[in-house]
Amino acid sequence: MSPYRAAVFVLTFVFALAAQAAAPMAKTAPPGFFRIMLGDFEVTALSDGTADLPVDQLLTGTTKAKVDKGLAKVFLKSPLQTSVNAFLVNTGTKLVLIDTGSGTLFGPTVGKLMANLKASGYEPGQVDEVYITHMHPDHVGGLSTDGKMNFPNAVVRADKHDADYWLSAETLAKADEGSKGFVQGAQAMLAPYVQAGKFKPFEGTTELVPGITGVATHGHTPGHAIYVVESKGQKLVLWGDLMHLAAVQRKKAFADAAKGGYWVGAAHLAFPGLGHLVADGKAYRFIPANYTVIRTAQ
Repeated sequence: MSPYRAAVFVLTFVFALAAQAAAPMAKTAPPGFFRIMLGDFEVTALSDGTADLPVDQLLTGTTKAKVDKGLAKVFLKSPLQTSVNAFLVNTGTKLVLIDTGSGTLFGPTVGKLMANLKASGYEPGQVDEVYITHMHPDHVGGLSTDGKMNFPNAVVRADKHDADYWLSAETLAKADEGSKGFVQGAQAMLAPYVQAGKFKPFEGTTELVPGITGVATHGHTPGHAIYVVESKGQKLVLWGDLMHLAAVQRKKAFADAAKGGYWVGAAHLAFPGLGHLVADGKAYRFIPANYTVIRTAQ
């Protein structure tokens, strides 16, 4: 090889390496949605993002050392990057959203639900009903933006006991500084729907649309509710925050889910938050959903 050709070869090789090394990191995640079929219903888990939670401080009835040890066993630590999930159910006649994520109420790492709803193939205006498990900011924060409804064609439903508490002027007046923002957030998010006559609370076990039933599970908040979705003998129970709080209700729900073998979905399990619960001695194990793709006939 001549010196000239050798030099050209070396320069070409160096430039090729430089070009490969210069590719910037994408630093973005794919759209956060995951879809399964439940009988004739289509269920889409939607990610609102994640929030870092100091679980070593939030968990009670234990010690920081025990929490840290438990997290380390599964290669985690506190603060724990915690998913915020919502669920979209298409029954074939109604498009129902259960919880709405955080909007702007819970920091910059969440508030992704609207983008992921659109990425999943739906528009906010197509949503017919919105069901709220409870009125904490990471569940109602996506309802409105600057006083305008994000779901302009939807009726919003929640347990009457939660509505009576969170939407009360008395509750706001009595709230301490630590919780006043929660109350103000709930009232701001619901206000456009209340004013438009589109907020319709329910009380007790109520079938809201065919195949979806609201069930009272008070405790985490005065009117926390879960939603039971059923189609063609298949069942999914959307637990909201029941999995990690409200001990009495949780104990009952865990036992029933393990016995029934049906799907469960929770707001703060690692996305998509769907799976099954199985008994494991005196405790339970959560079995996450296997990755699946809905197949259609070609």
